[in-house]
Amino acid sequence: MSEVIRVLIVEDDSMVAEINKRYTEKTGGFWVVGVATTGEEAVEAVRSLNPDLVLLDVYLPRGNGLEVLRSIRAADIAADVILITAAQDAVSVEQALRYGAVDYIIKPFDFHRLAGTLNAYRERRRRLAERERLGQAEIDRLVKGVPAGVADPVLPKGLDRYTLDQVQNYLCTRGGALSAQEVAAALGLSRVTVRRYLEYLVEAGEATAELEYVPVGRPVKRYRST
Repeated sequence: MSEVIRVLIVEDDSMVAEINKRYTEKTGGFWVVGVATTGEEAVEAVRSLNPDLVLLDVYLPRGNGLEVLRSIRAADIAADVILITAAQDAVSVEQALRYGAVDYIIKPFDFHRLAGTLNAYRERRRRLAERERLGQAEIDRLVKGVPAGVADPVLPKGLDRYTLDQVQNYLCTRGGALSAQEVAAALGLSRVTVRRYLEYLVEAGEATAELEYVPVGRPVKRYRST
């Protein structure tokens, strides 16, 4: 069974908190363990609930989200933080990044924006948990990241990071050996497109391929996450 990532939402607007919760759990692999509505509640909830990830607003009653982030870092608590806020001033962004925020998302946002960040975060956790050593190219991917829909200069021409992450995440979370047709049907992509990404993953050492011989017709090529 794949890891379920525990999430704390820090948001004083109950409607926004519910949207964040729905989007987070819709992504898959994430479980919202609690909601805090003030800065004071947030610090206490982080200590008591021990979340893996905190979705944190900046503007809070009785406290400030950036102060909460500083408190988490000062206490050496192993929780990652994503800012989800209306604060767009450069000072807030700079402070959030300085204290190690994973991402900074401006309200209002859509599901795909948050899901892209959550999927990338889950993949980063998986890679760091499974590998004892990382090469420079792998570290670059984990540290720098590439926005959804933007071509990755590291990838071959015609491939983009967002689609690659979709294919890789599905292959990883489903487990077992899957055909290009099965992955394509699940993701709503063409088999030809998916096969190109699967072959790239094999070349990159992120997947293996095997042939399944069937009684009638050609063997089926199946891919498995490494």
